[in-house]
Amino acid sequence: MRVVIAHEWLTSYAGSERVVEQMLEAFPGSPLLTTVMRPERVPPTLRGARTSVLNHSRLAREHHEWFIPLMPLAWRTLGRVDDADVVISSSHACAKAVRVGPGVRHVVYCHTPMRYAWDFQQERQRFPAPMRGVIGAGMAPLRAWDRRSAQHVDHFIANSTAVAERIRRHYGREADVIHPPVDTEFFTAGTGERDEFFIVAGRLVAYKEPQVVVDAFRGLDARLVVVGTGPLEAHLRHDAPPNVEVLGHVSDERLRDLMRRARALIHVGNEDFGITMAEAIACGCPVIARAEGGALDIVVPGVNGILIGHPSSGAIRRAVRGPIPDDADVISASVAHLGRARFREEIVGAVRGASGS
Repeated sequence: MRVVIAHEWLTSYAGSERVVEQMLEAFPGSPLLTTVMRPERVPPTLRGARTSVLNHSRLAREHHEWFIPLMPLAWRTLGRVDDADVVISSSHACAKAVRVGPGVRHVVYCHTPMRYAWDFQQERQRFPAPMRGVIGAGMAPLRAWDRRSAQHVDHFIANSTAVAERIRRHYGREADVIHPPVDTEFFTAGTGERDEFFIVAGRLVAYKEPQVVVDAFRGLDARLVVVGTGPLEAHLRHDAPPNVEVLGHVSDERLRDLMRRARALIHVGNEDFGITMAEAIACGCPVIARAEGGALDIVVPGVNGILIGHPSSGAIRRAVRGPIPDDADVISASVAHLGRARFREEIVGAVRGASGS
């Protein structure tokens, strides 16, 4: 098959970018298209992407989220894909706007329907206060475009059961589920003793609710380590009580070490999938998670973690004080089926099926 891969933007190296890396391994030599790119922030495997006209703007490269309403137009500047059998869009905003020629099948690997459009209140902190009203008003037509453009997709693949349900609710379309690749060869259980600290890891953005966890640890006789960067980092550093340490960015090796030693990872945002949770579990670290979204595909209560209801300070405190699974080998084995080779095999099979190859 001749495959072209399209991804929203390449301005950081997080879960969706790791998915694209594995797609490129599954379909070697495939061209990669994107809107804007910051090459210093992504690995060499992704730097060969062809970018849209927006990439000429430094402001767009540094604040791509401000340009969300223009993204459908940006994709048009990349031209129409005719010389391919299949286009795979790695989409959580507007990547499915890539233009596909007659006879070319369009498969969307959907990380989630566009959060900016469907859950703007949770995303509004990403934008400067003076811009929020204008951008918020622009989300209604963007929602209409999002729903309309979904009807031109040939086949949807969701990264979790929760996202498949969102696709059904927002687009009226059905989707297969293929969980993202987890590097179970790198994230493995350690052999040392656990320390008495808990960890939060991931992008420090509002919908992941790191502030709720930090607040829960005020006055608690337990330590919390916060790993990650994002819009809330400076506030969390300023606001953190003495038993909470905000580390910012750390290497993958340091993160793995922390996960191997932590009492548990706490992850209470409503995640699309939650690859950080799966990585922690692969390290033998149990997870305290919100009983919604992607966590329901990953966390098995009593085996590799605890599911809580609404993530209030009280609920988090009770989970921290309560019995938590601690058999590292059993915990790690519970996500062994989520490895990268499995993802590549499943995505190739799904794309071949969708293309009739």
